[in-house]
Amino acid sequence: MHMLFYLGVIILAGMIMAKILSKFKLPNVTGYLVAGLIIGPSVLGIIPKESAGKLSIISEAALSFIAYSIGSEFNIDNLKRLGKGIIIITVLEALMAVALVDLSMIFIFKQSVPFSMVLGAIAAATAPASTLMVVRQYKAKGPVVNTLLPVVAMDDAVGIIAFGVSSTIAKALLNNNAAISVTKIIFVPLLEIFSALLLGVVMGILLTYISKKAKGEDQLLSIVLAFIFVTAGIAISLNLSSLLACMMIGATLININPNNKKAFSTVDRFTPPILILFFTIAGVQLDLSVLKDVGILGLAYVIIRVVGKMLGAYLGARISKFPQTVQKYLGFTLIPQAGVAIGLSMVAQSIMPQPYGDVIRAIVLAGTVIYELVGPVITKTALIKAGEIEVDKVEKIKIGSN
Repeated sequence: MHMLFYLGVIILAGMIMAKILSKFKLPNVTGYLVAGLIIGPSVLGIIPKESAGKLSIISEAALSFIAYSIGSEFNIDNLKRLGKGIIIITVLEALMAVALVDLSMIFIFKQSVPFSMVLGAIAAATAPASTLMVVRQYKAKGPVVNTLLPVVAMDDAVGIIAFGVSSTIAKALLNNNAAISVTKIIFVPLLEIFSALLLGVVMGILLTYISKKAKGEDQLLSIVLAFIFVTAGIAISLNLSSLLACMMIGATLININPNNKKAFSTVDRFTPPILILFFTIAGVQLDLSVLKDVGILGLAYVIIRVVGKMLGAYLGARISKFPQTVQKYLGFTLIPQAGVAIGLSMVAQSIMPQPYGDVIRAIVLAGTVIYELVGPVITKTALIKAGEIEVDKVEKIKIGSN
């Protein structure tokens, strides 16, 4: 069949399964992943393996959009307004998960340093959509929610930076196995990271200037898409992090012209089918046979990441002297993991030698399904215990759904 047929099937399957699973209060991303798994080579085989491998450009485009949108959260004025306490919590809850996964994989499970660093970096990412869904559904409010919202807004940006640093160091280690040079391991990664950020800043400045001349939202959308694609293409061609580069476009744009919200809202109108394709394709490409070989590592990743998130959130809240409820319950609301983590696993698959790339991808995708199934439930329970969701509202929603 023609590739356009497969693209249509992927979108329809993702939408239908998301609709079905929404009846069980599960997030859309879980539906997309399950749909992809069912129509992919591992189950029904509607999408052949060779065709699934040709869809990587969709994933690269979706990742570029995600990174660009995340960059908009790096408004310096907003960061100042949030205060250093929120920043401390965000950095600690993200990097504590990275550190614990790194150390456990290296010293307990005896995995290679590059593999451990790349997998550990992915642990930083959190899925804000699942968390926000719970907050909005039950109209939760209070200190935990007030802390949670800005933390999840900035969390993925920290995760992308952590991944950019870790993956660059991992590639340096893999390329210098014969004679490891300390200078190369430190200098080359720093140069690549700086180059990706510089590329994003330059393109962001150009986009800020050119977007002012756009006549109407349609023209603005075309200009923004062109800049995102050009930036991602240059970064990939130069072996730089396209995630960091595209994130810096958004960050540069929002700081130079904070009122230019349309440069982000117009892209949000364009991306829904791309994101459905992205998540469903991730499910299509999930090889179930690999899961048997990563069982213990996968379970360890799921558990250790949660421990890192909870410990980091607790320490950050305690250091910043946030209320006891925030210290006690914030970590429970940071469990979900989806979009950015799936994207990073795709990047990891392309830069890591086999079978490590496939193993990382399988671990993250399996973990995503688990997190998306249990994460919203745990978030709701934590907010109830924190007194920020009224129990009678939960009962009313249950009665209404019946």
